[in-house]
Amino acid sequence: MTLEPNVGGRDRAARAVLGGALAVAAVGAFVQGYATVAIAAALAGSALLFNAATRFCGVNALLGIDTCSRD
Repeated sequence: MTLEPNVGGRDRAARAVLGGALAVAAVGAFVQGYATVAIAAALAGSALLFNAATRFCGVNALLGIDTCSRD
């Protein structure tokens, strides 16, 4: 199975920034003792960072959305 790139440009940058912010929030929540919030933030952040790194989003693929320019 090939992961055809469908995330690019500003969308990719936004996912990377938001994913990093959620990872930091997860650490902060864990330190404060909010384990459930930390787990949720870590899962969401890692999913967004995966999307940014691989340039593939399963939801975009299901919906037929492609923000990747192939010039």
